[in-house]
Amino acid sequence: MTTAFIVSATIDRPAAEVWARLTDWPAATAWMPGVRSIRVNDDELIFHTRGRDRTGRVETVEPGRTVVVHSAQGGVSAAYTYTCVPDGGRTTVTLTADCRVEGVWRPFAGLLRTAIRRTDGGQVAALKRVIEAVSPDGRSSAGSSG
Repeated sequence: MTTAFIVSATIDRPAAEVWARLTDWPAATAWMPGVRSIRVNDDELIFHTRGRDRTGRVETVEPGRTVVVHSAQGGVSAAYTYTCVPDGGRTTVTLTADCRVEGVWRPFAGLLRTAIRRTDGGQVAALKRVIEAVSPDGRSSAGSSG
């Protein structure tokens, strides 16, 4: 089994808006824990996290529906699949994180998947909070009295 976790959240916004926010990589630091910055170079994403740059590659894109970001370091590779499913004026976002482990890292596979789940398992909930904090007219809804 390679799945580290699967999480979903229904966001109270249309799919086009959710997709645009999900794939605005430089702004994703608002919902990706521990990521300080993201630079985009074609289909490559350079994440600055834990004091270093790490590289991910956007490998699959079905516009408005699915994007897969894959990264590899040594014998550890991870694929994060983000899927958007429209539901009327709302959108369900699912993140599936898969982690493959080879070589000397194989005995640590379970620990690595647990670490990935702890670090990134809250991404979709954080994305929901970030998107819903802005009203559909673009104004922050934080602190509004309705």
